[in-house]
Amino acid sequence: MRAPAVPEDLRTEVFRGTEAVRAGLLTRRQLDGPTWRRLHRDVYVHCRQPVTHELRARAAVVLLPSAVVTGRSAAVLWGVDLAGPGDDVEVTVPPSAHPRRVPGLIVRRAALPLGQLSRRLDIPVTSAEATAVRLAGSLREDDAVVAVDQLIATGVVDLGPVRELAAATTGRGSRQARRVCALADGLAGSPQETRLRLLVHRSSLPAPVAQFRVIDQNGFVARVDFAWPDKKVAVEYDGLWHAEPGQFARDRRRLNRLRAAGWRVVFVTAADLRDPAGLLAAIADALAA
Repeated sequence: MRAPAVPEDLRTEVFRGTEAVRAGLLTRRQLDGPTWRRLHRDVYVHCRQPVTHELRARAAVVLLPSAVVTGRSAAVLWGVDLAGPGDDVEVTVPPSAHPRRVPGLIVRRAALPLGQLSRRLDIPVTSAEATAVRLAGSLREDDAVVAVDQLIATGVVDLGPVRELAAATTGRGSRQARRVCALADGLAGSPQETRLRLLVHRSSLPAPVAQFRVIDQNGFVARVDFAWPDKKVAVEYDGLWHAEPGQFARDRRRLNRLRAAGWRVVFVTAADLRDPAGLLAAIADALAA
C-alpha cells in the first residue's frame, strides 16, 4: 500500500527523514517533494508549519540529540523574543562531542551542570536562571540588563535565584553577569523602560521608585513607570501600545486623575531616548518645579 502523502504523525512534528522512510510513513520520493521543508540534512517539517526560532531550535536538537538549547535561543523558549526566525540557533553539546559546523547553528562545546538543565516545550534547554546568567555575561551590558528584566517579567524565574546563580558563577563573563544581575530589577514592562531606568540610574538625578502606585484620599489613582513620590513627579514610557484603539482616551483620563492628585508627568518616547541629555534635563526641570 502506498504511504499517505501527509501522515498525521508528521503534520506538526520535526522529524528525521531516514526514520520516516524506514518506518514506512513516507517514501524517499515523497520526502523530496514540495510537501516537506528541509531544515537541516535529514531533518524535515511539513511545509505549512511556520518557520519560527522555536521550530528551528526544535530542529537543532533533532539533528544533534545531545544538544541543549542555550543563550538567546533559550530565552526565546522561555518567552522572551531575543532571536528571530532567521537568526542562528545557539546550542551547547558535551565537550566529548565531535566538533562540527552546521549552517544556521552556533554550536558550543561545554559541560552544563545538571542543575542548570530543564525542558521547555519538550525541548532540552538551560533553566531560566541559567539562561538569564548566560545572557547577563555574554551580551552588551544594557542589552543584558534588558534580557534579564524581560525573563523575570515573564514570571518563569525570580530575581533572587538569578542573582544567587550569578554570584556562584566563575569564568569568562562572570564578573559582568554579577554586575548585570545587580542592575536588573525585573519590574520593567518593556525593554525601553529598562533602558530608561538605566539612563536615570547613571545620571546625577535621585533614584526613582519603579512601578509606583499613586494613592490619594479617594484611593488608587494609577501605577506609574517611575516616580519621585516626595516631588510628585512621574515618568512614563509612551510605547506603541498607547496607539491602540481606545487607549488614547484611557490615557487622558488617567493623566487627568494624576494631575488632579497633584502629580506632574513626564512622557518619554523612543525619540527622547535618542537624546539622553535633553531627556534628563526635562526630568530635572520637572523635579525642580
